[in-house]
Amino acid sequence: MKRLDAEDIKNLNLLKHYRIIRKWACRNNDLTDAEIELLIYLDSIDMFTIDDFKMGSYSYSWNNRRWNKLIQDDWIVVWRKRNRTTQKYNIYKVSFKGKQLIKRVYRIMLGEEDIPTSEKRNSIMKGKTYMDKVLQTSIHNVNTDKNR
Repeated sequence: MKRLDAEDIKNLNLLKHYRIIRKWACRNNDLTDAEIELLIYLDSIDMFTIDDFKMGSYSYSWNNRRWNKLIQDDWIVVWRKRNRTTQKYNIYKVSFKGKQLIKRVYRIMLGEEDIPTSEKRNSIMKGKTYMDKVLQTSIHNVNTDKNR
């Protein structure tokens, strides 16, 4: 198996449109940039504890409500509950809903799928603010770029 190097990743153009794709994902799923990136981090380690979440949170701005929001909105679910005798702590994992969002972001980054352009599936397309109108142009550019 061949190892990837920096040139391989550059040739994939993997991060070329990351910012626009992340903005779309955040806006349509009521998440912040930090929450999406934290979900990607947690998904990569599969099953995790609250301490793993804290370690992943160090690189983002402090938000003491982030954990509760992700749990309440079903982005993170309990995989194994503690029982106070043999299991001393809960083990968590990113929910199916979270995994689907992350996979979709990856597919869009690789050019396998386009960012939705209907108002029903993408709230940015309603164009309520100036920033929405700027993002609409960027989304159009991402979707027409065949060298993603």
